[in-house]
Amino acid sequence: MNALTKEGWTITDSPLSLKYEGKDLFIDLGAEKIINAERGSAKIAVAIKTFAGRSDMKDLHLAVGQYVVYEQVLRRLEPERTLYLAVSRPIYEGIFKVAVGALILEERITRLLVFDTDAEVVIQWIS
Repeated sequence: MNALTKEGWTITDSPLSLKYEGKDLFIDLGAEKIINAERGSAKIAVAIKTFAGRSDMKDLHLAVGQYVVYEQVLRRLEPERTLYLAVSRPIYEGIFKVAVGALILEERITRLLVFDTDAEVVIQWIS
């Protein structure tokens, strides 16, 4: 994802492969960024979602469910890594700024990374 590298992140894994009790999970990518000498580096995992299915709500159910599973496994295996769900600006505006998607953010169920697909830049980090 060029948007992350433009912000100084180094893609370390594509995909980020995890194994938990005999089950394999693959998160789209892992990245690391040096913060400073005292604080060290920040590590993230990013699940990129296009919401290209026939139903926005079904896509939301699948994305949030997958996010919850990934987050729980990351807490056990790589607790220093923060998980983000990456969506394009149109998905953010059409799903996460209204109704159920807004509720998901309000309740802090997911963290979002909103990006512009044309400019390949991160627009917003929502923790």
